[in-house]
Amino acid sequence: MKRVLTITLLLLALALVAAGCGPTPNIGAITPPYIDTGVDAEAWALVPAGEFPFGQHDHMTMVENDFEMMVTNVTNEQYARFLNEALAAGAIGIGEVEVEAGESVWTENGVFSFYPGEPFDGFRHEEEIKAGDKLLMPLQGEGLRLTFDGEQFAALDAYVNHPVTMVTWYGANAFCRFNDWRLPTEVEWEKAARGTELVGGRGRAFPWGPEIERNNANYYSSFDVFVKMFGKLGNTTPVGFYNGRSYDGYQTLDSASPYGLYDMAGNVFQWMGDDYPNQHYRHMRGGSFYSYEVDLRVWKYNSAGPQYYGPAVGFRCVRDVANDGATDS
Repeated sequence: MKRVLTITLLLLALALVAAGCGPTPNIGAITPPYIDTGVDAEAWALVPAGEFPFGQHDHMTMVENDFEMMVTNVTNEQYARFLNEALAAGAIGIGEVEVEAGESVWTENGVFSFYPGEPFDGFRHEEEIKAGDKLLMPLQGEGLRLTFDGEQFAALDAYVNHPVTMVTWYGANAFCRFNDWRLPTEVEWEKAARGTELVGGRGRAFPWGPEIERNNANYYSSFDVFVKMFGKLGNTTPVGFYNGRSYDGYQTLDSASPYGLYDMAGNVFQWMGDDYPNQHYRHMRGGSFYSYEVDLRVWKYNSAGPQYYGPAVGFRCVRDVANDGATDS
């Protein structure tokens, strides 16, 4: 990425250096083995309407309508399929696109599509998001797991079932909208992550319960099989990796959320769909393989401008459920 777009991501990078982690490893220099987790990346889970404890202080909050959420993050294979279908339909373009972040403007070679822009109220931390072509994903860069031969996109064989990364908020939104889905709101995401259960008067701090073990999730120095290959910062793991299976002697804990959703903590940050009126930032939930375990708690969030992309940021979609129980898709 040519510029750090938010203070929060800059502080994260500085914290890792201060902790003695050294420079980020070249995660593109090693090809990991393909691992089949047995979790279906095409599956959806129903999250019912109702109250649940929201935030660090467990404020009871209402989700008004049933919805379904993807059981896993969107994979490289799924995103490549979207790009091929959208390219054939004329919904996306390939080539040079202008990227804006505040007063900075630069050009990147990548995938782009038209975005209609957003209302601008001139708040202190708000930047105007104008109508125009927006970068969905660059065509090169550390962490990119897709190839493009000039006609077709394809996922790298070892990474087909890893979460797609290097996707801007525009790129995540475009995927969901192309399929008649949408990005989750933060309230929807947190209910899907932690459920409604109260233990000792408190909601879950993590999708699986109140505490975290090294084999619950993919986070900084969690010592999974990918940390052995890539160093303390590790790499993405296949979606649904932490499902109770053993991989090459590494025993995982089944770490699904109460609704059966995987990787709601760790692996990659997930873009949220909220458009807050007093800022241009988009929030991300769930933490990533760069994060410390404390930052995987369900109420934690990060933020960046919608043009940001990185090797630890992905997403998943939701879809609404009609009153008759059928999904609107």
